[in-house]
Amino acid sequence: MVVFKVTFTKTSRDKLAQALWVLNWVSVITGLVLFSLGIFLKVEIQKRRELMTDEIHSVPNMLIAVGFATCGINYLGGKICYDCVDADKFLYWKLLMLPYIICTFFFTFCILVGALMCYSMRRDLEAALFSGLRDAMRYYKDTDVPRRCYIKQSLDLLQIHFQCCGNDGFRDWFHIQWVSKQYLDITSTEVMDRQRSNVDGKYLLDGVPFSCCNLFSPRPCIQHQLTNRSAHYNYDQQMEELNLNHKGCRQALLDYYTHIMQSIGFIVLIIWLFELAVLTGVRYLQTSMENVLKLGNPDCESEGWILENSIVETARYNFNIIKNLGKCYQVDDDPNIDIPSNRGNIPEGLSRSRCPASQKSRPDF
Repeated sequence: MVVFKVTFTKTSRDKLAQALWVLNWVSVITGLVLFSLGIFLKVEIQKRRELMTDEIHSVPNMLIAVGFATCGINYLGGKICYDCVDADKFLYWKLLMLPYIICTFFFTFCILVGALMCYSMRRDLEAALFSGLRDAMRYYKDTDVPRRCYIKQSLDLLQIHFQCCGNDGFRDWFHIQWVSKQYLDITSTEVMDRQRSNVDGKYLLDGVPFSCCNLFSPRPCIQHQLTNRSAHYNYDQQMEELNLNHKGCRQALLDYYTHIMQSIGFIVLIIWLFELAVLTGVRYLQTSMENVLKLGNPDCESEGWILENSIVETARYNFNIIKNLGKCYQVDDDPNIDIPSNRGNIPEGLSRSRCPASQKSRPDF
């Protein structure tokens, strides 16, 4: 049973070919858009690479590869559709049409996968940010250690730009030593008492770096002794919500990247629908032009379809082709395959059925 059969006249076939020629060139532009979106996303992730433990480049790499392939495939598709106006020129592309449609279908499916990956990336991104920010806060004090000296600047700029503090909140800074030992007077009683107050011997403070201060706070920023109400005049840590940035940087970055991913995912879905429409039109053009060749009259009406048989029958037919291809390349493991057979040892029934001439020449005993 033919699936989605449509009858085309000579005029409608020509208009379809011309429209597909234009749409294929538009698809080249959409391929460039996919490529650009992949580059943009890769750059945005690369900006915060020191704040992530895992390399999350599968989505941008997918968009870059699919975008590049889309440009090449649709460039070829524009040439094919332009020549399909003439039945004689179509003969040149006839054998290439089906592989072209299969490749286009594969990359159209990859576009859909890329769009879905944009929406499913949040969980991996959250885990990478959690571990990356945790490690970055530990290395905040290591300004004199090679390959870590830039962490403090990166984290301060992050907290100022995104108006966030810590991993989940400003209290995360209370549990790590973020002041370098070279700026501590180890002979001071206060420093020694703080180091002895915990098992790891760290210098822990109920304070935060300056970058956690809220730029819109109505009073000078209070960043030390945050849990001591008596240390500051007219200060209540429970009420002073504007003094520090309460939002965690993990959530701030997650919201930022999620917004980017959702926007890119929506654009990629629109491109996928457009590419699917172009692929459908090319399939109709291919089948209708092949039927024109069968009829032998380029001016007559012809039928085009998506599938010549039902989906189940098409799947069964393709499965049988693959199965037969496997049999053709099957290697015989018989060790005697290269040894010539002895005619005298051929069984009588087999010799009569396959070798009638030799059977007649044998003497009768």
